[in-house]
Amino acid sequence: MVTEQLQGASVASKANVFFDGKCVSHTVILANGEKKSVGVVLPAHLTFNTAAAEIMECVAGACEYKLAGSDAWQHAGPGDKFHVAANSSFEIKVAEAYHYICHFG
Repeated sequence: MVTEQLQGASVASKANVFFDGKCVSHTVILANGEKKSVGVVLPAHLTFNTAAAEIMECVAGACEYKLAGSDAWQHAGPGDKFHVAANSSFEIKVAEAYHYICHFG
């Protein structure tokens, strides 16, 4: 099931822009203080490093991803999620805009 709305949230008005604009997101803070990031990755092949553990949820589009230490590329489409360990990394290949919610922790 695709998350279509985050209820009771405030949104940081300044965007987080990575990789020369190939990834743009906004920080979302829920009423209980939980932080998430909502954004889009445009067509590219990128490597992200993580500090906290992350769950990447696809809300539209699709991507191929490869977790650190793995040689296997996996597919993620709308409703799919993948988990990334803290202090790790993942590669992502996007052919069409990949819209996501990043759940931290």
